[in-house]
Amino acid sequence: MAIIISSVSSPIGASQDEIFARAMKKAGIKNAEKCRLHKTSLDARKRSEIHYVHCVYVQLSDSKLEQKLAEKYDFVSLVSSADVRPVISDKKVQGRVVIAGFGPAGMFAGLILAENGYRPLILERGQCIDQRVGTVETFMNGGELNERSNIQFGEGGAGTFSDGKLTTRIKDPLCRYVLEAFVRFGAPEEILTKAKAHIGTDKLRTVVKAIRERIIELGGEILFDTKLYDIAADNGIVSKVCYEGGETEVSSLVLAIGHSARDTFEMLCSKSIFMEPKPFSIGARIEHKQADVDRSLYGDRAGDPLLPKGEYQLSKRDKNGRGVYTFCMCPGGYVVPAASESGGVVTNGMSEFARDGENANSAVVVGVTPDDYGKGILDGVDLARSVEQRAYTLTGGYKAAGTTVGGFLRGRPDIDTDLSPTYSIGLVPIEFRDLFPKFVTDMFELGINDFSHKMKCFGNMKAVLSGPETRTSSPVRITRTQELHSLSLSNLYPCGEGAGYAGGIMSAAVDGIKCALKIMENQAP
Repeated sequence: MAIIISSVSSPIGASQDEIFARAMKKAGIKNAEKCRLHKTSLDARKRSEIHYVHCVYVQLSDSKLEQKLAEKYDFVSLVSSADVRPVISDKKVQGRVVIAGFGPAGMFAGLILAENGYRPLILERGQCIDQRVGTVETFMNGGELNERSNIQFGEGGAGTFSDGKLTTRIKDPLCRYVLEAFVRFGAPEEILTKAKAHIGTDKLRTVVKAIRERIIELGGEILFDTKLYDIAADNGIVSKVCYEGGETEVSSLVLAIGHSARDTFEMLCSKSIFMEPKPFSIGARIEHKQADVDRSLYGDRAGDPLLPKGEYQLSKRDKNGRGVYTFCMCPGGYVVPAASESGGVVTNGMSEFARDGENANSAVVVGVTPDDYGKGILDGVDLARSVEQRAYTLTGGYKAAGTTVGGFLRGRPDIDTDLSPTYSIGLVPIEFRDLFPKFVTDMFELGINDFSHKMKCFGNMKAVLSGPETRTSSPVRITRTQELHSLSLSNLYPCGEGAGYAGGIMSAAVDGIKCALKIMENQAP
């Protein structure tokens, strides 16, 4: 066994031995068999007192003392095992385990299943990563949009063309398993200890390819450029799936389709699969110089090589409880064209592992609910699509709707800025009040004014807004039971972001693992 000692403060530049000594002193420990950093985060709330805060893994020779310390101190906890220990049924079921989608949820569901002898069939509408990179770069350089393979669809899912953030709000031992798996397949080891870990789009591409190769090595089958387009159901179960190029009998079906699989949502509705609309968010990207973000956070210490690239998370609510907040902040990153449907503009953020771009960007988004857009299952999809299509009409193509912050606040859009916008296809000055519903732009204005009091860079009137950002999360939930299967079909497992049960790489991967474990409980390999 072992313990984690949390909230261990240290000055910038402290050695590991000094950090370990501080942890042991805090818990009253004289000797330890093993110490290592478990998590590290930066506390920059007070510029005069910028310091690191650590969680330290400590293994003692006396397990009873570890238990005693965990009971005595609220900053000491026993280590939870990161192992995955499936309960495997001996019940034979006809058909194959099929997974639709090869993003984080489908990937980790497929990996766990393959490691336990299930040999899943995985269907991915987009291309494998090597082909997908070229396709995405063609569109980013002003070429044709491939609706089947793009920043939203393809091997690795939408997260592969992002910052590769591994932060999550969920508290689950499986998070450690996911991190360790990423490292096993080529991710940097530092993701195991950083509280705000990221892999970066450049390194994530090699990791997802390695996971794919392992699944195939274990007997799994992955079909790229292959979309699930129909399911057949009998007696409360999925009996067959139809996909481009074939069909197969199904024992269990995992729907890890991602938040942008709108045509699949439509197909499921036509099959009377129980679904419901859910809240999501829409808004735009804000872009500052990274140096300005660093100065806003670190003051005179900005530029210190011992400090990480500055990143932030801000939020504000109005008197009615509606929220505006920053989302998916990409230090040293790029605003990218993320459309997946012809005739619509979508923005997103991306950065590489080094985060060494000149600019930082973040989504600034406003919460929307079924009370805003309607109670129909796909009304949220319709709202997002209408904003994307309006942007396409206003800009005359896939250029982003853009304006400086000052232009937005004055109601006279311009792109007269002191930075170089990174959206590669280009910006067109657009009045955001012609693009978004009024309640969105009202909240946008409230948020920017509030955030400018918290971070100086948000008061820069020449910072750039580009939008729309509409793919923050799924606008629908494919509702499931506590046993993780659909309310409608007992062997259908809605999973990850597209099903409305995750938000980001980590939580989606964990959800994929949990769905795979449920399948193992119910059928033999």
